[in-house]
Amino acid sequence: MATATATVTAPMPDSRSATMSPGEWQARVDLAAAYRLVALYGWDDLIFTHLSARVPGPEHHFLINPYDMMFEEITASSLVKIDVNGAPVGPSSHPVNPAGFTIHSAIHMAREDAAAVMHLHTPHGQAVSAMEFGLLPHTQTAMIASHDVAYHDYEGIATDLDERERLVADLGARNAMILRNHGTLAVGETVGACFVRLYFLERACEAQVLMLSAGRENLNTPPQGVEEKVAQQSSPKGMGMLAQALAWPALLRKLDRIDPSYRD
Repeated sequence: MATATATVTAPMPDSRSATMSPGEWQARVDLAAAYRLVALYGWDDLIFTHLSARVPGPEHHFLINPYDMMFEEITASSLVKIDVNGAPVGPSSHPVNPAGFTIHSAIHMAREDAAAVMHLHTPHGQAVSAMEFGLLPHTQTAMIASHDVAYHDYEGIATDLDERERLVADLGARNAMILRNHGTLAVGETVGACFVRLYFLERACEAQVLMLSAGRENLNTPPQGVEEKVAQQSSPKGMGMLAQALAWPALLRKLDRIDPSYRD
């Protein structure tokens, strides 16, 4: 079977992009798109929660949201570039969420493959994060997501830098995490792969909350071995490639039809 490939290249829209590399501008466009998509799907939490992307290059800088802007307002040029100490790189009049810095800097520093990190506080994600049994393998979506999900116990609002070591240790080599009593998180080798991983995790959490309305004792448990089969069919590498080649370009086209101003 032929492998589908697609390249989505954002135009360099104006002089604001002239002071940065094409790689940084593309990272800004993709991350701004992810913020708009989070708002579109109703996953935002006022100005809270955060998505980040690494800026290509040796400096280990990354982009994060201006803490005083709604996700539906964010554009490529409004994203704040910071270093691993949380200090803005270049002029910026916008503050940065300290908890966002703690969580995202930990993963970006520890995982060279973590080009993007996304964290949400959706009602469904929070609900599953509060369930002692975690994500149940009772839907196809959950089985696709669950074998790549780690768990991290709640330590309070993530402003203590010493929590970074435990976050990284709990995540390990996996690409998604349920932050107990808190929310969801995903890691990706691209912004697109990260967003689609988070989409699957959020949809699995939503389905779980709905199915538990029937009572856990009334759920149909998949046959033995099916969960393992789905894990083999949905490897992290394969899912990331499908996301980047197929789903992400389609999502960008959707945004461009609705409001292309995220590219500004």
